[in-house]
Amino acid sequence: MREFWIKDPSYANEGRKKLEWAEGQMKVLMKIRERFQKDKPLKNQKISACLHITKETGVLLKTLMEGGAQVSLCPSNPLSTQDDVAAALVEEGIKVYGFRGLTAKEYYECIGYALLHKPTITMDDGADLVSTLHKLAYGIRGVDTEYVKGILGNFDERLINGIIGGTEETTTGVIRLKALERKGMLKYPVIAVNDAKSKNLFDNPIGTGQSAIDGILRATNVLFAGKDVVIVGFGQVGSGIAERARGLGAKVTIVEVDPIKALKAVMYGFNVDTLSRAAEYGDIFITATGNINVIRGEHFEKMKDGAILANAGHMDVEISKRDLEILAKEKVEVSKLMTLFRMRDGRKIYLLGDGRLVNLVCAEGHPSEVMDLSFSLQALCVEFIAKNKDKLEKKVLIVPEDIDREVARLKLDTMNITIEELTEEQKRYLNEWQVGT
Repeated sequence: MREFWIKDPSYANEGRKKLEWAEGQMKVLMKIRERFQKDKPLKNQKISACLHITKETGVLLKTLMEGGAQVSLCPSNPLSTQDDVAAALVEEGIKVYGFRGLTAKEYYECIGYALLHKPTITMDDGADLVSTLHKLAYGIRGVDTEYVKGILGNFDERLINGIIGGTEETTTGVIRLKALERKGMLKYPVIAVNDAKSKNLFDNPIGTGQSAIDGILRATNVLFAGKDVVIVGFGQVGSGIAERARGLGAKVTIVEVDPIKALKAVMYGFNVDTLSRAAEYGDIFITATGNINVIRGEHFEKMKDGAILANAGHMDVEISKRDLEILAKEKVEVSKLMTLFRMRDGRKIYLLGDGRLVNLVCAEGHPSEVMDLSFSLQALCVEFIAKNKDKLEKKVLIVPEDIDREVARLKLDTMNITIEELTEEQKRYLNEWQVGT
């Protein structure tokens, strides 16, 4: 078995500096680490994590190790790994398998290596590890399972039967896991960290809102002020990107299929239109739907010269790269972060980050302070799984409310913010029904 598979161990010194910076910003997680060091709540647990290999992920995994766990790590995106951080984490004793620029084969081989450690708990961002593991368990063949089997060998049921639970970080992953649950195929409980209030009210709109635009700016240095920016999807992620684009002076149009979300966008002062019409006037297009081929050939044909395309969803399926390839007469790599597609009529369309997560491929992902909330939830949910392993149903579970509120409370404490408390009279009033008008 490989002990690790990374770009270059000599990058570790730079990675350590990044980890130290993130630890200084992630004060809630560091408080949890202090307790984990004393209590060792994860003793005898083996955790296989399929997460973006960033400095923030490193702080989380170091915390889990301090709690007594053995940890292996593979990336949840072929292009999001910070190679210096990966090297530093290997020095910390984490079994890291991943580097920036993985092929599809290498990507799933990394998942295979992480699973070789026979985890008792999984952590996922997008559900690639969990879904591949379930395909193996049910004998569903695919390119992904063949690549993983190349590392694991013949699948042993004891691998999945030995897992007591898992966590899922992102919207796309929760959608996939709920589909597994609906079919009665989910073989172990998974906590939907993404759906916790301390996660999706802050990480999704605020973290992605800032980091997606950061990625676009790093790739292009384009001026947002005065531009027509089209956001496809007005969920937690899209709404956050829209607010921040407007804050930079952009004219923002929302494309939505949900009438309630579309109405919310209107009431928030955004223009709402169909993508067919918006394609004609948009300067920058950002997808945030979690769905497939939301920008496709019929839209590319209407776009103006110089249009910029970016994706903020987890998978690289929202912008149809296949249609771009078919319609373009020439494809040019402008930089590692941007590809030019020259249409047959001479128009230029630019795709950022190969259509993958723009905030992680073209930038460094969410600010550490935001990930402090999400990864503190992750740490406490892993602890919850370890303590309640015999009590959890094989379902997609919500984050316990006491954990959700505790993370928010700790975050306020680290910000030196004190909030109001109910009086005893107010508590009684909220629990009575007799008092009327």
